[in-house]
Amino acid sequence: MDLFISPSSPSNILARRRERVFVILAGLFLGTLGLINILGISRFIDLSFQIGPWNIPILLPIGVLPYPLTFLCTDIICEFYGRERANLIVWVGLLINFWVFFIIWLGGLLPPHVILEPTTQLPHIAHPEHAFFKIRLFSMGGIISSMIAYLIAQLLDVYLFQFWKDYTNGRHLWLRTNGSTLASQFVDTAIVISLASFLTGALPHQGDKTSFTELMTVIFSSYTFKMIVTLVGTIPFYIAVYSLRKYFAGSSHHTKLINYPMTTTS
Repeated sequence: MDLFISPSSPSNILARRRERVFVILAGLFLGTLGLINILGISRFIDLSFQIGPWNIPILLPIGVLPYPLTFLCTDIICEFYGRERANLIVWVGLLINFWVFFIIWLGGLLPPHVILEPTTQLPHIAHPEHAFFKIRLFSMGGIISSMIAYLIAQLLDVYLFQFWKDYTNGRHLWLRTNGSTLASQFVDTAIVISLASFLTGALPHQGDKTSFTELMTVIFSSYTFKMIVTLVGTIPFYIAVYSLRKYFAGSSHHTKLINYPMTTTS
């Protein structure tokens, strides 16, 4: 029996394709998390608009903009690689949160070349290092909030995705991707914005404190944006899934013979 398998054999080529896609999805997922942690609540975008006599307030932290991509990545990983690998990425993402937190904390702890004002622990507003310490102030509380919310929401997303997939016997792809993402993103949004408001005071506010109304405005604005992106994203999700099935199968004639997920341990 010949134990040697050629690197150019169909099985090896398809295995490399699967791992290549997994690395790309994992990179997008983890890179987006790092970006969100640093810039998440450093700026708010006001997209409020008027409909007749009604003013519709929409306030979005910039960290919300790329965040739906993380759920799309975990859904695709769960679809093709199984729940175990999707959960692995979630836990690695949590470690990335800790790593970013540590570097930002250490960067502010080392002896500074600038005097920090005792009341704000920030340099003078005109000093070049003011930007770092301002971002550090927002990031420290934001990362703590996001770590708690992220872990709960991502694990919930993976669980609900797999639940709907098992419940429907692999049918109704739109149901498992939208149902899992919409529920988990609401949990994530409510937790991270509430905690970030409490820990940093970075949310837009009138007077000295953020009011309950302003807090709810940011939560529901952020969730509405995520919901719209998720529903609209169903189309590219379908395209990605069916394109990857064909890509992984190696030939469109064999696509229906492939049974996913591609792990035997999930």
